[in-house]
Amino acid sequence: MTDGRAEERTLVLLRHAKAEPGGSAPDTDRRLTARGHADAAAAGAWLARHVLLPDVVICSAARRTRQTWHGVALGMTGSPPEGGPAGPVPVVRFEATAYEAQPEELLGLLRAVDPAVGTVLLVAHNPGISLLSALLDPERADPDGLRTTELAVHRFRAPWPELTPGAARLTTRHTARG
Repeated sequence: MTDGRAEERTLVLLRHAKAEPGGSAPDTDRRLTARGHADAAAAGAWLARHVLLPDVVICSAARRTRQTWHGVALGMTGSPPEGGPAGPVPVVRFEATAYEAQPEELLGLLRAVDPAVGTVLLVAHNPGISLLSALLDPERADPDGLRTTELAVHRFRAPWPELTPGAARLTTRHTARG
């Protein structure tokens, strides 16, 4: 039997892809631009190439984050060399509370993940997603935050309910462009 505390967990933070400017419709209804769709697919291909396929996806319920996840999922199933096999289908949770969430609220969503899960992809918005990355690894975080369709990969050795500030080292950053 494996001790769950010793197993490495991977958290991939993803700021949503490029969205249309705000207009008269509610901000939660903003759609991705053509570039945003291409960038989201590129993010999925990058995840597949780096064997960072999520077991669980936590995604803001806003339209642009849902569209970003859809593009990422398509990109993960692309043919080599662009992508690769998508692996098992992840559990996807669309969370209304992830919209305009503060880092502590996003951390709360992550702490609710089953301790046995290895890799989580969190798709959310600035400033919360960038502030969460900085909270998890203040020394390595970019002070300018995450750009659109930027991935920040954090790793730690504790069950999800025990994820704490400063405990998840930032190992990789990548800005996906399609």
